[in-house]
Amino acid sequence: MADLAVVFHWAPTHMDALSLTELMEWRERARVRSQSDGGK
Repeated sequence: MADLAVVFHWAPTHMDALSLTELMEWRERARVRSQSDGGK
């Protein structure tokens, strides 16, 4: 969840409604996004 908070600026309350599967999917999106930001 910390990855999502840092990359997407989401508060923990925004993630409470997400299922574990959704959290895992968003975490992967955060990983991809944070890696692509490193090349700028």
